[in-house]
Amino acid sequence: MRTLRDAKIGETVKVVKLHGEGAVKRRIMDMGITKGAEVYIRKVAPLGDPVEVTVRGYELTVRKADAEMIEIMEEENV
Repeated sequence: MRTLRDAKIGETVKVVKLHGEGAVKRRIMDMGITKGAEVYIRKVAPLGDPVEVTVRGYELTVRKADAEMIEIMEEENV
């Protein structure tokens, strides 16, 4: 399973599934990260936390723990 945490800078990926439960999953979905959303990896902090992404036209910073709950696949036609 590949997660958002594993994505490299400059890569565009597609969200396959959100893991986690309750308030944590709801918070991720409220940020616009839902199944099928395309996510562009803008920056990754030196120690990997946090990850800065662009999703649905706006910039977002995601903690490492949250990024590990977002299952992705590489976008082929981008």
